[in-house]
Amino acid sequence: MWKNALTVIVLFFFAGACGNDAAPNASDSGTADADTDTDTDADTDADTDSDTDADTDTDSDGGVNPGELIGTIRDFHDTHPDFEAELGAETGIVEDQLGSDGKPVYAGGAGTVTTHGQAAFDQWYNDTAGVNMSTQWTIQLVEGTDGVWVFDDQEFFPIDGMLFGEEGNPHNYHFTYELHTQFTYNGGELFRFTGDDDLWVFINNRLAIDLGGVHGQLTEEADLDAQAVDLGITTGNVYPLDFFFAERHLVESHFRIDTTISDLAPPID
Repeated sequence: MWKNALTVIVLFFFAGACGNDAAPNASDSGTADADTDTDTDADTDADTDSDTDADTDTDSDGGVNPGELIGTIRDFHDTHPDFEAELGAETGIVEDQLGSDGKPVYAGGAGTVTTHGQAAFDQWYNDTAGVNMSTQWTIQLVEGTDGVWVFDDQEFFPIDGMLFGEEGNPHNYHFTYELHTQFTYNGGELFRFTGDDDLWVFINNRLAIDLGGVHGQLTEEADLDAQAVDLGITTGNVYPLDFFFAERHLVESHFRIDTTISDLAPPID
């Protein structure tokens, strides 16, 4: 079914690619302050709460809805050495094991095809005065068909008009996105990303998707059953999933997640 339809196009992640590739973003009210308001407010609150909880917390099978996932976007100037520079898809920019600080560990030595050393790379996912500015950003996975949860934005420019702004460009193209979540591995799960530019996904602190470089829209998938030994995961246990994205080049930005993991949730501190 869904798994058989997937096509792994190349390795890892994404960026608003090079300009030549086409590609893929409630509240309750009601206060009873008088007898005449009590029935109306009670009915309104009960209906609203019931609908909201059903939509946000559970899927059609009674499982947990992935819901909103909150991450951190960091905006960069286009003069940063790793942005608006060399082009090319590449793997091996980061180590296979997540760092003790919960960040990717640079593996490129003095530099790779599209990166320029550890000092510059370490700024991607760390607040650095004078180099980047950060803000929280939320994505909402929605239930598609066959138990697949989807977030799809084919013009992924979440910080237009914010932070450093567009800097004379049509959009703000130079940013990273860092997201931390967790899930229960039940067996059979898949996690697929399609987009540009870089993307790294770590499951149980181990690299599950390596889609680095500055490139057009590419697709890479983690098949948790096929990779279970490498990831060190066994069914019935809860594991962290850490997601690191970078948009580094004009003129497009595509961002799509498809996953059968149905209980993504914020990690427990």
